[in-house]
Amino acid sequence: MTPSDLMPPGDAQARRDVAPVICYPTDSLPAPDLARYARFRDAAQPVARHTIPARDGGAFHVPAGGFFRITCVEGPQVGDLNLFNAADPVERFYSGKTRALHGTHLSVGHRMWSGFPHLRPMATMVADTLGWYGRDAFGGRVHDVIGTRCDPYTHWQLSGGDMYHHCCHSNLTRALEAEGVAEAETRVHDVLNVFMCTGFTEETGQYFMKASPVRPGDHVEFFAEIDLLGVLSACPGGDCGAEHSSDSAACHPLQIDVFETPGAVLGDWTPPALNGYDGSHGR
Repeated sequence: MTPSDLMPPGDAQARRDVAPVICYPTDSLPAPDLARYARFRDAAQPVARHTIPARDGGAFHVPAGGFFRITCVEGPQVGDLNLFNAADPVERFYSGKTRALHGTHLSVGHRMWSGFPHLRPMATMVADTLGWYGRDAFGGRVHDVIGTRCDPYTHWQLSGGDMYHHCCHSNLTRALEAEGVAEAETRVHDVLNVFMCTGFTEETGQYFMKASPVRPGDHVEFFAEIDLLGVLSACPGGDCGAEHSSDSAACHPLQIDVFETPGAVLGDWTPPALNGYDGSHGR
C-alpha cells in the first residue's frame, strides 16, 4: 500500500453519506402470535429440570409447543446455546441468518431460525428479564448472535499451544456426544450467547465483551416451534467481563427448566412447515 492509496477521492464524503438500507426487510415475515403463546405458557406444566455445571455442558429436550427457560441461579454466568431438530440433527440453528433477520442481539418476539434447506423458526423468545438493558454507552447489548463460541483451536493459537478442554465448543461437543449424535463436533455450530453482553468497538470494529448484567433469578424463555434437542455450555469465562477459556474466572451453573403444553390447549397449532423453496437452484 502506497501513501496515494490512502488519499481520499474528491467525492469521498458523498460516498460516505449514501444512506444504508436494511438487507432483509421483515415486514412480510409472519410475526409470532405472542398472545397465543402466552395462553400456552399459562397452561404449560414443568416436565424436566437440568443443571449445567460451571465450565461444562449438558443437553435437554423440549416438545414442540412447549417452552424452555434458562436461569442464572448462583452468580453472573453466560451460556452458549445450540439447538437441533430432535428427530434430525442435520437441521440446526443458523445464527448468521437469524442475525440478518433480527439483528445482532435477540429480544422478545425474535426467533431462532434453522439453516438451509430447512430455514424455519425453531424457537421464539417469549420472556427476558434483561429486556430492560437495551443498548449501553459502549454499544453493548445482551443475548448476541455475533460470537462463534470459545473454542480450543483458537485458544491454542492465541495462547501459544495451551490445551484447554472446557471451551464452549468442547463442552457442547461432549454434551452432544452423550446424546448419541454421530459426528458430534461437526454438528456443533455458532451459538446464541445467552446473557452475554457484547458489541463492536467504534474505532476498529472489533467484537468486544463486557461483564454481563445477569444476576441470580434472571432468565430468558423460549417457545419450542419444533421438537428440540438443545445443548448448553456454562462458559468458562463466567460473566465474560475479563476473559474466557480459562480457569481463573468465577463461574457458576445454569439451570434449564422444560415445560410441556397439553395437547388440548395447543388445539390446531402445528409446527412451522419446512421452507417452501423447491431446491432446484435454476438447474
